[in-house]
Amino acid sequence: MDDKRMLSIPNRRIALVALVVLMLDQATKLLVNRWLPFETDEKVLIPGFFKFVHWGNTGAAWSLFSGNNGLLAIIALVALFILFRSRHHFDAHTLLGQIALGLIFGGIIGNLTDRLRVGHVTDFLYFHLQQRGGGDLGFPAFNVADSAICVGVGLIFLLSLRTEKTAASPAQPPA
Repeated sequence: MDDKRMLSIPNRRIALVALVVLMLDQATKLLVNRWLPFETDEKVLIPGFFKFVHWGNTGAAWSLFSGNNGLLAIIALVALFILFRSRHHFDAHTLLGQIALGLIFGGIIGNLTDRLRVGHVTDFLYFHLQQRGGGDLGFPAFNVADSAICVGVGLIFLLSLRTEKTAASPAQPPA
């Protein structure tokens, strides 16, 4: 194989993972949009712990910056551009690095698609603990795209630790 073809293989893998994440994210959101009325109904799967909801989020994680959907869409586009241009700094030459970047790209594009198409991100997975006096103590609702971004960032973090540990190890003298 020539050098140009070899260089494009990591980009193809990143794109393939991103495409799978995007398709899975949008398919699950389509199902939620079809079968669960917006913000009025929920499907309890494990009472007092887990339920499907249909919530729109115009903010970022934990609804921070709520009501800033347009600004967050611009930030997502800028983040995609910067991440794409600097992907070689994130172990993009390794399979695990390519998977991590694909997860992040796919997740960002999935939520960006929602922001541009429906004006908010659709969240539907809700883990919570039922309090004795009533009410929920819950983790913010999330979706497949959010999960992919978190897993991808976690993998990048682990890869960086591994790289730093390898770089910090003194070279062994030949035996």
